[in-house]
Amino acid sequence: MVQDVQEPDGEGCGTPRLRYANRDQIEFRPCCWNELLPMDHEARIVWECVAGLDLTPIEKRVKAVEGRPGHPSCDPRILMALWLYATLRGVGSARELDRRCREDVAFQWICGGVSVNYHTLSDFRTGHVEFLDQVLTESVAVLLQEGLVTLDRVAQDGMRVRASAGAASFRRRPTLEEHLQQAREQVEALKAELDSDPAEAHRRQKAARGRAVRDRAQRLQQALEQMPTVEAKKRAGERDQARVSSTDPEARVMKMADGGFRPAYNVQLATDTQTQIITGVDVTNSGSDLGQMAPMVHQHDARYDQVPDEMLVDGGFAKKDDITEVSPPAGDTTVYAPVQVSRCDSRDPHTPLKDDSPAVAEWRQRMATPAAKQIYQQRASTAECVNAIARNRGLQQFRVRGHPKVRAVILWYVLAHNLMRAVALRAARDQRVT
Repeated sequence: MVQDVQEPDGEGCGTPRLRYANRDQIEFRPCCWNELLPMDHEARIVWECVAGLDLTPIEKRVKAVEGRPGHPSCDPRILMALWLYATLRGVGSARELDRRCREDVAFQWICGGVSVNYHTLSDFRTGHVEFLDQVLTESVAVLLQEGLVTLDRVAQDGMRVRASAGAASFRRRPTLEEHLQQAREQVEALKAELDSDPAEAHRRQKAARGRAVRDRAQRLQQALEQMPTVEAKKRAGERDQARVSSTDPEARVMKMADGGFRPAYNVQLATDTQTQIITGVDVTNSGSDLGQMAPMVHQHDARYDQVPDEMLVDGGFAKKDDITEVSPPAGDTTVYAPVQVSRCDSRDPHTPLKDDSPAVAEWRQRMATPAAKQIYQQRASTAECVNAIARNRGLQQFRVRGHPKVRAVILWYVLAHNLMRAVALRAARDQRVT
């Protein structure tokens, strides 16, 4: 007699059949880089912009040339596109960018199979300040020619960015001189030890130590060179209290937005109010914005042979000499800045003083009008908005030291910002035409 076998009913009554991961299996997959990113991806926009630039000044510095020995260098277009896209994505570290180039599809697409390392990325980021500055001038000049930017009204604002220096690195002159002498003695000792040691491995290690000590000695020497400038700003009886950083001699302790005091640089940005295109940039180690307006106006004249018709700045920029220098009849710029109220005088601050120049007197009277107050309101929505965008992209603290490198980093932020704004402006123009 045959018994009927009942099959199990319901879930969980049998052994499940599953597909398990096999990470030891070798597979060959056809892949095209251009199929990995959508056509409107931000990385493609960046690459298209960089491909249209003339990078001849950078290519001339490449030592590997046809007919001579040497490993081929990385295409500078790749490096420039990587840093522009990295800036847009808030990546400010060469090591982090190196990691992204190995793990992130968008960065890999830009590389296109070309390997990079953080040394190359770091050197490229800060090694072409003049070229980046020229790109800023030429790109804004093209927008001026196209009529997308007019310089009718420009807003300027300062932004204090934390320097790559600790508060404990600030030393007085005697301490700096003592440390410099010690560093020089270490350099000589390491040099003598390197010459007498035949072991190659130890030689490389000691050579690296020697470079580190020489770099420290160089920074200490730069700190002593900066000391007279810092001492000059002190009172006669307080000059012996002057301190300069031994790690970033050009940084200064400034009052930050949260009210604290930290080593920082003062970043000056000038922005067209109609388009939010950054038209001027400067980096100083002055903790105050006073006296920064006139140099920015002259910078526009040097870049574009044109000064802003109107300049919008806050009260910290309102230096009488600057207003006289840039305003008619000496200049061609009308200044819109709030008039500071005197604490010890009950008079109307908009009433001209006897020692006011005609330009300053006209400025005081102009700022009392409703029209001027309405125009001035555009400053916050322009300059402070651009500053906030830069902060959101990671501009919280510099990872480099020294004014030239800091300026290079700021130029990357400016170029990345202008690139995306120019794309939006041209798209809006084309839409209006169609």
